[in-house]
Amino acid sequence: MYTYLKSTFVFALHLFVTLLAWVAPFLFSWKLCLAVYGTVMLQFTLFGRCLMNEHHGLKEEENRIFYTDLLEKMHFSPDRALVKFLVRRLLYPVLACVALIWQYLLGHEALLF
Repeated sequence: MYTYLKSTFVFALHLFVTLLAWVAPFLFSWKLCLAVYGTVMLQFTLFGRCLMNEHHGLKEEENRIFYTDLLEKMHFSPDRALVKFLVRRLLYPVLACVALIWQYLLGHEALLF
């Protein structure tokens, strides 16, 4: 029972963090966003995986990552290799650029800090 609760909690936490990453350019300072996105990219580079996945039972085999797992749970059949490439190589740099453009170039303030 403890393992199930821990796995479910970590999955929910992972989902929250993932969704937060998408809205972070509007909520948090671009400086904080760049640091966090850089840390996530560094994790992928150093470990070759997301460290949260193993804590909710997702083994990164056959290009399975959190995003592909979510899409498959919603009955989509994504090209796992493509999704993994997009998330691991492009998503976080694009989100960092969104933060820079939105806040630094367009002059919008972060909503929270």
